[in-house]
Amino acid sequence: MPAAITVPERLADDVVLIRRDLHMHPELGFEEFRTASIVATRLRHLGYEVHEGIGGTGVVGVLRGNRPGRTVMLRADMDALPIQEEHTTPYRSQFDGRMHACGHDGHVAMLLGAASLIAARSDDLAGSVALVFQPAEEGHGGAKAMIEDGLFERFGIQRAYGLHLSSKYPTGVLGFRSGPMYASSDSLEIDVVGIGGHGSAPHDAVDPIAASATFITMLQQVVARQIDPLEPAVVSIGSIHGGTIHNVIPRTCRMLGTVRAFNEAVRSQMPARIERVLRAACDAAGASYAFNYLHRYPVTSNDAAQTDYAQVLARRTFGDDRVVEAAQLMGAEDFSFYAQRVPACFYTLGARGGPESGHPHHSSLFDIDETTLPTGVAMMAALAFDAPEHAP
Repeated sequence: MPAAITVPERLADDVVLIRRDLHMHPELGFEEFRTASIVATRLRHLGYEVHEGIGGTGVVGVLRGNRPGRTVMLRADMDALPIQEEHTTPYRSQFDGRMHACGHDGHVAMLLGAASLIAARSDDLAGSVALVFQPAEEGHGGAKAMIEDGLFERFGIQRAYGLHLSSKYPTGVLGFRSGPMYASSDSLEIDVVGIGGHGSAPHDAVDPIAASATFITMLQQVVARQIDPLEPAVVSIGSIHGGTIHNVIPRTCRMLGTVRAFNEAVRSQMPARIERVLRAACDAAGASYAFNYLHRYPVTSNDAAQTDYAQVLARRTFGDDRVVEAAQLMGAEDFSFYAQRVPACFYTLGARGGPESGHPHHSSLFDIDETTLPTGVAMMAALAFDAPEHAP
C-alpha cells in the first residue's frame, strides 16, 4: 500500500455535503435516478470509466492501474426506506414518507470520497478497482439484479468489499467478523381459509382467525423445540389481517412473517417445519390454507482469509484501538449475493457519537455522527490501493 491514507479537510467537508444532499432527497429501491445521476457525473469528472443502468439504476465506475493485480469491488448501496422522518435537522428529508434511515446516504458519500482519493493517486493503483453503487438493498435484492445483469462477468471482479454504518458502535470504530455475520432473511405469506359466518354462531362457521391464532402460538415451538439451541433462528409474524367488523367471522385471514437463520442447513429446513405447524392448526380447526415461502437474502458470510486481511489492513491504517470483532446480527444484507460469488468481506463502521446518533437502524429518528465519514473514505481507499496486490 502507498503512503498513509489521509482525507483532506476539504474532501471531508464535501463528503458531508454529499451525504446531506442525498439525505434530503431520498429515493426508494430501483427509483434512485437522481442519486445515480449524481454518482455517474462525479465519477466521470474524476476520470472513471462509467457504466450506468446496471441492474436497474446501478452505477459502476472503473479505474485501471498501471501495474498487474486483481480487480476488486467496493460497494455502496443507494436506496432509502418508506419511513416518515421525525428529525428536525436542516438536512431532513424533503419528501413525506421517505427517508434514509439506514445510512445508505453515508455509504454513497463515503465511496464517492474514496473515488476522489483513488483518482488523485491513480499512479499508485495496481490491478483495477470497480466502485459499485447498488440500488434496492432494502428488501428488493438490488445486488442480485446487478449480478444477473452481468456485473461479475463484465468487470472481471475477483474480490468484493463493503461496509455498513452502525449505530451500535462508537464513531470511527471498525468491526470485522469472519464467517456468518448477517442472517438469512426469508418471508412468509399465509392465507388461512375458513367459512364465514355470524359472530354469535361460531359453530356454523370455520373461524380462520382462531386457526391463525393457534398457528402463531404453535409456531414459537419451531425455534424453541426443533432447532439446536446453539443455532440462532427467528420466526416472527409481523402482520395479521382478518375481518372487517365486530360480529362477523371472516372467510380468510392473512399473515405475513419473516424467518432468519445463520446456518443454511437450518434455513433449508424451515419451510417444511413451518408448514407442518400450519397444517396441524388448520386441520384442527377444519380450515384450509395457502402457504408461500419466499427465499430472499442468504446468510452474509465473510471469507476467513479476506476478513483477516482487511482487519490487519484496518489495524495498520487506524491502530488497534479502532478495530473490534463485530457481533452477529439477525438483520440481513444482500451483499450476501456478492459473497457467494467471490471471496468477500463485509464490515461495519461505528457512527454513534451520542444519543442523537444512537437510534436503531430503520428508526424514524435514525441519524449518524458525520465525523465518522472520513474513516470510511480512508478504509475504502486503503482497500483499493492494497487489495489488488496483497489480498489473498
